[in-house]
Amino acid sequence: MTEHQDAAVTAAGGAESDAPDPYDNRRQVLYWRLLARLFDPEEQATLESASLAVVEDMGLPSALLDPQASVDSVVQRHPELAAEFDGLMTPGADGGDGGEGARDRAAEVRRAALVSKVLLNVFASGSGTVTAGQLARWQSDAGWLERALGCRPGDLRGGRPGAAGGAAGPGVSPTGTGGGGTTPDLSRLIPAIGPELGAIEADLVKRMHLREVLADPRLAARLTPSMSLIEQLLRDKNNLSGVALANAKALIRRFVDEVAEVLRTQVEKATVGTLDRSVPPKRIFRNLDLDRTIWKNLTNWSPEEERLYVDRLYYRHTVRKTTPQRLVVVVDQSGSMVDSMVNCTILASIFAGLPKVDVHLIAYDTRAVDLTPWVHDPFETLLRTNLGGGTDGTVAMALAQPKIAEPRNTVVVWISDFYEWRSEELFASMAAVHRSGAKFIPVGSVTSSGRGSVNPWFRERFKDLGAPVLSGHIRKLVHELKTFLA
Repeated sequence: MTEHQDAAVTAAGGAESDAPDPYDNRRQVLYWRLLARLFDPEEQATLESASLAVVEDMGLPSALLDPQASVDSVVQRHPELAAEFDGLMTPGADGGDGGEGARDRAAEVRRAALVSKVLLNVFASGSGTVTAGQLARWQSDAGWLERALGCRPGDLRGGRPGAAGGAAGPGVSPTGTGGGGTTPDLSRLIPAIGPELGAIEADLVKRMHLREVLADPRLAARLTPSMSLIEQLLRDKNNLSGVALANAKALIRRFVDEVAEVLRTQVEKATVGTLDRSVPPKRIFRNLDLDRTIWKNLTNWSPEEERLYVDRLYYRHTVRKTTPQRLVVVVDQSGSMVDSMVNCTILASIFAGLPKVDVHLIAYDTRAVDLTPWVHDPFETLLRTNLGGGTDGTVAMALAQPKIAEPRNTVVVWISDFYEWRSEELFASMAAVHRSGAKFIPVGSVTSSGRGSVNPWFRERFKDLGAPVLSGHIRKLVHELKTFLA
């Protein structure tokens, strides 16, 4: 059983039987067909005919059993099913409240048919060359699976920060829907299934003839920007020209803008610096402190005229004490760090837009390049990267060290998996940066999913140094940087 098939079986939920029951038998037929199709694309005649009889008896369309029919096409022909797919795999989706007397046997079988359709379309991704239409169909079906889990389409596979809450939130516990069927524990399922969807999507993108698709504006327009697609575009950009290159750039910019919008919101939530009360507040209406003005002038209230006479206006202080800070971001652009490269390039551009923050960006593999001149434009920055190759952090350190002019006002963020050629030499220079008074933040991954591995040799030494590796969701890095710059 493959990892993807494991995830599909988990997502399908339990299907054990309490006692002989026609509804239990029908549900099990549908789930056995699902498992058989996941392991072997060839249909099993007995299971197929039995499943067809079950589906038709429930008044559902036979298209639910057609592996070539997308969920979109089913819903277009039968729009009444759209509402049933939404939240399909969330607690209580089949109408019961968990009590035995409240079980709706027919609803459980109906749910099994719909769940099987979504899971089979997503996890039976096939093999061989993939067309743009097939990728678009899979992405649409994956979106329906995310909706079935109570998330917004794209939250799990696209890795956008801020997965949907509600039933899919982290506090959800296992909820039974009756003895014969159980709803999956979403608090454990959603973090596990997201990376699996991303891996399937990445595999589909790799199997595409991407250059031919990009050369056709009609096909290119059907592509949905995702991290896996952006990785392929960045790797192949030097081999593109004309219409294909223009379409590739348009897709990269769309993805950059989407991620930047989310990250910018996270960065702007924090206030940078404390109020500087030595500077008089600017006397403009926007800064007027209305509550304080009324309170201070209450002695001027005229009961006869029922009027408050104001002889002094009070304004809020808005100027903040800020010390110019320098942020040096060093990011590994080797093939294993593509997600972090894209996220941190965008993040650096956002911090570069803050007042009194001097941002420098360095990318490296076996060579290093100073991308600071383009740091305000992540799109242009990414076009100048060269993904792939080995890693030699010493060449990046040679560019980074001269930028640490005032260590106490400098933070160095180093993003890598730290599988280096010259480990001892690089760690010694990193330790020297840390001891100089600069804040050194080693980052193992700043992806949307939080997945990533870090060289254990470096991890242990960073821990001993007092600068443990930050690894996980990009929000962690945003928090660390906002704390330093505050």
